[in-house]
Amino acid sequence: MPDATAFPKPTMITVNGVELEVFEAGQHNAGNPIVLCHGWPEHAYSWRFQVPALVEAGYHVIVPNQRGYGNSSCPDDVANYGIENLSADLTALLDHYGYERATFVGHDWGAIVVWGLTLLHPSRVSNVINLSVPYPIRGEKPWVEIMEEVLGADHYFVHFNRAPGEADAVFGEHPARFLCNMYRQGVAGKKPSPKVTLLKLARAEVPFGNPVMSEADLAVFSAAFEKTGFTPGLNWYRNFDSNWHVLGQVDPIIKQPCLMIYGAWDSVPTSRKLAEFVPAVEVVTLDCGHWIQQERPEETNAAILSWLAKQDAPL
Repeated sequence: MPDATAFPKPTMITVNGVELEVFEAGQHNAGNPIVLCHGWPEHAYSWRFQVPALVEAGYHVIVPNQRGYGNSSCPDDVANYGIENLSADLTALLDHYGYERATFVGHDWGAIVVWGLTLLHPSRVSNVINLSVPYPIRGEKPWVEIMEEVLGADHYFVHFNRAPGEADAVFGEHPARFLCNMYRQGVAGKKPSPKVTLLKLARAEVPFGNPVMSEADLAVFSAAFEKTGFTPGLNWYRNFDSNWHVLGQVDPIIKQPCLMIYGAWDSVPTSRKLAEFVPAVEVVTLDCGHWIQQERPEETNAAILSWLAKQDAPL
C-alpha cells in the first residue's frame, strides 16, 4: 500500500474571485504540472495515495479542494457552482503557478469538471485522465430532465435538483455516518442496491460492504463536511442542466490524449460511445468499485504512470 502519511500541508490561494485550499507537492518538478480533481462527497485528500507516486515520477502535483469543499470558499448562490466557474477556477490556478497547460485528473464529479474544462478551455489541457465517470454525451434534452424521465424522481441527481435542501439536511444530521456508509458501499464484490437511496443510506446504522479507508482517513472527510455542510457540493448537481446549455456552445470532441479508468464493480455505467467523442482514449478497468484511487491505489498509480510515460507531455 502506498504511503499516505506525507500528504502536503495546504495553502490558501485566491483565484477567480474565490479562495481555494490547495495541497501542493513536487515543487522541484516545476514545469511538469498535474492537477488532481476530487469528486463528491470527497476532498483533495482522496488523492493521498497518488501524490507521492506522481512526485517521484517527476510531476509538480497540485491538488485543490474545489469551491464548496474543505476550507475553500463556499459561495451562497447556486449559480456560482456551474461548469464555467469550476473550470475557470482551474485555469486561474494554472495562471497562479505560471503554467499554460497541465495534465488534469478527475474522479467522479471531478471527472465531469475535467471533461467540461477540456471542452471550454482546450488550450489549457495537455492530457486527460478520468476515473469512474465517462464523457457525458449531450443529447437533445438536458441531463436531469432525461434522468427524471428514465430513472424516476427518486434518482439522486433528480432528487437533489427537484427537492433542494432535503438531502442537504438529511446528510448533515450525522455527516460521519453518512460518509462512512457511502464509502463502504459500491466497492469491489458488491454493487449497491438500487432500492437503497442515499437518504436511506444517510440514516443506516449498519455499514454496507467493506471499508475503503481507515478511521483516521474518514475523520479528515467528516471534519471537512462538518465545516461546510453538504449544500455547496450538492450545488454542483444543481447546475447540471445549466452546464448542458453552456457546453452546447462548444465543439463536443475531446482532442487531447485521454486515459479512462473504470471500476468493474462501479454502479456508474460505462460508455459504449466514448471513443466517438474522445477519439484518443485508452480504457483500463480495475477490479474495484467507485472509489477507484482509494480502493486500488497501487493499480491506479501503475495505470496512470504507465499511460503518462507514453504521452508527449511537456517537461
